[in-house]
Amino acid sequence: MEQMGSPTEINDENGEGSITVSQLRAELNGTGQPESPGTAVSEVVTEVEASLFGEDTFTFEETHVKSSLDELLLSLVALRDADTHGKQLLDDLAQEFDTILSPGTVYPRLHELCEEDVLQQRELVKTKEYTLDDVDAAGGAVAEAARQHLALGMVLRATLEEGDFE
Repeated sequence: MEQMGSPTEINDENGEGSITVSQLRAELNGTGQPESPGTAVSEVVTEVEASLFGEDTFTFEETHVKSSLDELLLSLVALRDADTHGKQLLDDLAQEFDTILSPGTVYPRLHELCEEDVLQQRELVKTKEYTLDDVDAAGGAVAEAARQHLALGMVLRATLEEGDFE
């Protein structure tokens, strides 16, 4: 039986996950989309692209997105205030990273991150929502991926500058 945390909030049986009555009503009515979906995600991606490439167009390659899928999923969950369900995360990957991945690629990664206690899955009426369970582990994984990518990028750039590519 669900416990009430306040008149407008419903907690699960452990009192850990909660949903407001308005969120539940919006989900049931199919109107759970925020006014500006993925605003924080869009802002971060746009800012990074602008700082690196200015006005030039940049397109993420699917192979690189797939190789960093766990860290990108953690980042997307961390940046979103709501709608952290699988379909919205798939939409974010498509919109922000130019990569259309199948549910068969993304959902197993989400489940694995839950099994590793990095993400927490909360079952709602029509979907499952994901939140960060271990903020330190999630942040550490994203930070380590950033260090690895940055170091590899710097090595590749130095090679282009110093190597014999003529």
